Amino acid sequence: MWILFAVLSAVFAALTSILAKAGIDGVNSNLATAIRTIVVLAMAWGMVFLTNAQGGITSISRKSWLFLILSGLATGASWLCYYRALQLGEVSKVVPIDKMSVVITLALAFIFLHESFTPKSLIGAGLITIGTLLMVL
Repeated sequence: MWILFAVLSAVFAALTSILAKAGIDGVNSNLATAIRTIVVLAMAWGMVFLTNAQGGITSISRKSWLFLILSGLATGASWLCYYRALQLGEVSKVVPIDKMSVVITLALAFIFLHESFTPKSLIGAGLITIGTLLMVL
């Protein structure tokens, strides 16, 4: 089931890029990010209440709060940079560079989460890097 959600995530991420590039013309990138964030916020809380998950908020540990807040700050920084890049550059060049996050995530997961870095993941990371360079240069 996780594969289905991962594929849907990729499809929606692709739509995000195309729709954002079409909508950002003549709009301050920070304002565009704020509008997007309001929509995401409404959707996220809507799902919390739709699935009746709001009761779990009191059982979240301090550690989880800290890392969720830091993750939110990283997401916000990513979105602000992404929208500015989309405003200034071609979507066909911005998106591949943004997706280099896959390679960076693999490295960070190895360093901080002690996840294994297999020959297969090393080759995949190398191919993503080469593909990104070919697309943007």
